[in-house]
Amino acid sequence: MAKKKSEIQLLNQSKSSSGSSSGSSSGSSTTPSSTSKNTTISTPISPPPPKKTDGLFKLHSHNDPSGDQPIAIEALYEGLKQNKKYQTLLGVTGSGKTFTMAHVIAKHEKPTLILAHNKTLAAQLYGELKALFPENAVSYFVSYYDYYRPEAYIPSTDVFIEKDSQVNEEIDRLRHKATQSLLERKDVIVVASVSCIYGLGSPENYQAQQLRLIVGKRLNRELALAKLVDIQYTRNDTDFYRGCFRVRGDVIEIYPASEDDFAIRVSLFGDEIESISVFDPLRGKVVQKKQEMTIYPASHYVASEDVLKKAFSSIQKELEERLPYFSEQGRVLEIQRLTERTVLDLEMIKETGFCKGIENYTRHLTGAKPGAPPPCLLDYFPKDDWLLIVDESHVSLPQIKAMFGGDFSRKSTLVEYGFRLPSALDNRPLKYDEFMTKLNQCIFVSATPSEEELRLCHYEVAEQVIRPTGLLDPVVEVRPLDQQVDDLLGEIRKVVAQNQRVLVTTMTKRMAEDLTTYYYEIGIRVKYLHSEIETIERSALLRDLRLGVFDVLVGINLLREGLDLPEVALVGIMDADKEGFLRNRSALIQTIGRAARNLNGRVILYANKMTDSIQYALNETNRRRQLQESYNLQHGITPRSIQRTITDLGMEKEEDLILEDALDLMDFEGQKEDLIKQIEKTKAQMLELAKALKFEEAVTKREELKELEMILLKMG
Repeated sequence: MAKKKSEIQLLNQSKSSSGSSSGSSSGSSTTPSSTSKNTTISTPISPPPPKKTDGLFKLHSHNDPSGDQPIAIEALYEGLKQNKKYQTLLGVTGSGKTFTMAHVIAKHEKPTLILAHNKTLAAQLYGELKALFPENAVSYFVSYYDYYRPEAYIPSTDVFIEKDSQVNEEIDRLRHKATQSLLERKDVIVVASVSCIYGLGSPENYQAQQLRLIVGKRLNRELALAKLVDIQYTRNDTDFYRGCFRVRGDVIEIYPASEDDFAIRVSLFGDEIESISVFDPLRGKVVQKKQEMTIYPASHYVASEDVLKKAFSSIQKELEERLPYFSEQGRVLEIQRLTERTVLDLEMIKETGFCKGIENYTRHLTGAKPGAPPPCLLDYFPKDDWLLIVDESHVSLPQIKAMFGGDFSRKSTLVEYGFRLPSALDNRPLKYDEFMTKLNQCIFVSATPSEEELRLCHYEVAEQVIRPTGLLDPVVEVRPLDQQVDDLLGEIRKVVAQNQRVLVTTMTKRMAEDLTTYYYEIGIRVKYLHSEIETIERSALLRDLRLGVFDVLVGINLLREGLDLPEVALVGIMDADKEGFLRNRSALIQTIGRAARNLNGRVILYANKMTDSIQYALNETNRRRQLQESYNLQHGITPRSIQRTITDLGMEKEEDLILEDALDLMDFEGQKEDLIKQIEKTKAQMLELAKALKFEEAVTKREELKELEMILLKMG
């Protein structure tokens, strides 16, 4: 059941959600008025259907651009028409930058990649754009690992760390959906994290290996089944799941790697395709008849038989050239390591067309020269005919610059000690200059663009500082560092009493942990957001903050860019005068912006000295407040808080889904003591089975134990 519900649920795509999302972006949302007991409540009038733009991209929204959104949209669009390669949108928090981006995309009518610097922000953008463009192909492309431990070797201790990972099946499906859409359609928007610059299978190989099905055309049954195996589909006639197929006489049923709610049924009459049906894999009910369908590979790392033969020979040749390097130095161990691993991989490629770690042989599969940039998601976009939007560019660009160095350092050690062939170094993220040369046209979006973005666009920016909601930048107050913990505690209690939320940023992990513990022990409902929390759980944590499951969220550098939390009325910045990366002018302005979506937003900086960054942040915040006040006065606008549905965060905890299933199965009614006894009994059974070397049964008991422990945890 948990697998059916999926490990990630990205946004409720209802019409009401669509209106809500676009409304919050443009700032024209409505707030229901309160009624007294004596008031006659009339039947509410249904809101008009959302307006939509004409053209390739159908933008659905109840609202039109307002504030300085129209000026920014027109300026960016004119720049695109004039073939400007780089442009910058300087947009303050809450000014509707996503809404502006959506209008630029709709007017420009080109496939678009929106780059975010983390999965949480990417998921939020995906949800908003999915609601704004329900008729178009809005896709989500981030790293598909829930857990990832890369392959590494530590020479000083002679420790080799085997690669270990856990793939999120739903994100893997969405990645396939994204690449498939790019190869089939032009009305595509892909929201991606910076992981999109990592090596991916060649788009030419991926597209060449598709299986084309057309009613009335000839299709040899045996050759079709062999083709499915070649493109990494698994035959399973009993269990039907994504990425597999089953055969029943002259009927072949295929569960595409890019889908989660329908499968394909191909009926043959001899060697001719008689019919193609789309059906519900759970109920078996046919929902649509098709004249033709395309089945794309279940892996991005696929190649034709000829390509595999060439790769096989190329890998063998590289091995033969590499072994003398170790032989000359008398390094027998390295020779043995490299030979055993490479020969095993070659056997797997020869027999199945695939091997564990096949991405390390990407250069051989694509026929690229040593040192050449690997194919990545950017290569799936039409050359010289697409748009890149870099959200929170002041963070995203430095991330892209830094990614190659760390990857190269780790893999160089593996190559030097015989764990990998030198070609493994070509399975890497793009270098910064390689990334920049692949771009066609690019728009940087940030409230605090760095010198890099400003230089690239020749210091010309489209400024968007007016919020259509009329909201002013928050009031910022500087208080002394002495007693900052207890002073903030008093402010937290005031805010919580008004049913609003608080964000607190600290300088160190230890400070964040200690502060969370201290506040928790004195009765504050507080949680700590840190780097070890998984993507899905992180989004659920932010959702729970908005829902009021807890009131205060403490973090270090995880609460700054792009997080949309209208319920947050207070942001506390501890040790604000510690000048540096976490407290520079950009970081302070971004953190201050977290309170800019709330009518009563306030920020407290705890500092004993006025640094240049603090002074700049105060001046810029005051400048923006004055511009907004003038606009409000001129247009008779009364500021109001942004209204945004909580489903916009778009994620659910995987643990919550498992818990729901386990509770359904057990029909447990709060008998806590019985549950504890059951946990102890299951644990004892697991240990006994392991002792008796019955490991498969022991694993089953271990999974039962995990579910029971999560239920107990849920009960407190």
